[in-house]
Amino acid sequence: EVQLQASGGGLVQPGGSLRLSCAASGFTFDDYAIGWFRQAPGKEREGVSCIRAASGISTYYADSVKGRFTISRDNAKNTVYLQMNSLKPEDTAVYYCAKPRSSRSSRLCTLATINGYDMDYWGKGTLVTVSS
Repeated sequence: EVQLQASGGGLVQPGGSLRLSCAASGFTFDDYAIGWFRQAPGKEREGVSCIRAASGISTYYADSVKGRFTISRDNAKNTVYLQMNSLKPEDTAVYYCAKPRSSRSSRLCTLATINGYDMDYWGKGTLVTVSS
């Protein structure tokens, strides 16, 4: 059974940091890109970051988080991380991780992956609240 579990959210003051984790199981982790998404109350889901399969050498960041967030993966632990620094109140949202469905492009952060259109499994989200 494929499972993705996001964790690490919490309450943090503006300017603070959090590290989210996405623990995966039930599939060949190395073979898939993994994406991070978020949804704030009353807003549409937003693609935050993506890391390609295996080496993870190729990454994507939304303009809103570029320079503040860093995505990484530890294939030995089947885990993807999202290090979030210089957090702002507008980063407040439920954060989700997801994997794309199996295809010839599932190793890559394609436009469909970044936008969440081709994801077949989503983890339960973790709430990040940035507030003083």
